[in-house]
Amino acid sequence: MTYRPSAPPPLPPLPLARAAEPADTSGNGRRARPLNGHALEHPAARAATEGPAPAGGRSRTRAPLRDAGSGGDPADSRHFRSVLGRFATGVAAVTAVDPADGLPRGLAVNSFTSVSLDPPLVAFCVSNTSTTWPRIRAAELMCVNVLSERQEHVSRRLAARAGDKFAGLSLRTSPGGGPLIDGALAWLECVVEAEHPAGDHSIVVARVLALDAHADHGPLVFFRGDYGRFEP
Repeated sequence: MTYRPSAPPPLPPLPLARAAEPADTSGNGRRARPLNGHALEHPAARAATEGPAPAGGRSRTRAPLRDAGSGGDPADSRHFRSVLGRFATGVAAVTAVDPADGLPRGLAVNSFTSVSLDPPLVAFCVSNTSTTWPRIRAAELMCVNVLSERQEHVSRRLAARAGDKFAGLSLRTSPGGGPLIDGALAWLECVVEAEHPAGDHSIVVARVLALDAHADHGPLVFFRGDYGRFEP
């Protein structure tokens, strides 16, 4: 599968350096002095664990681990987001009917994941500053809609802070009466099982009551702060 739009070309792979074998005057296969925290072994000891050399007589050697440096400061929120943004995710819309006014409410998450098969549990994270989550949390049940590559506009609309987020969207109802977004790849009807505080977010664990496939398109992908899709 190919990701579109493509990310900038990756850096060329680091050359593998051949480790120099230190002398072993004892001849008993003992480990030699450590190099970069990893002990080098006498060739005889290595052959005993790795088996005979491949055809052609070339022996197999392990390249030493290269130092990645000290890395960035995780307290730097911009750097933290930039690094974590390199983990590609899907996008889901969490929806419910607001018990206060009977209107649909929704928010977009890219932290949705399965948790358990028995019992059937899923999870996602919501910001502590979200004004939509308390309305969804107050509902008897909620729905998770797995968005397709054709639904970037849905995600952007649900991520907005103002306006009618469901204007122009075609909705159906789940078995329990929750709002389902037409065109989503799949839907799950859930109830909140637990909610755990985690820094500036909360981890929501939900029990799945019903679920099904909904459409057959490619997934909406979120990568490095932007949307994309997969193509065969």
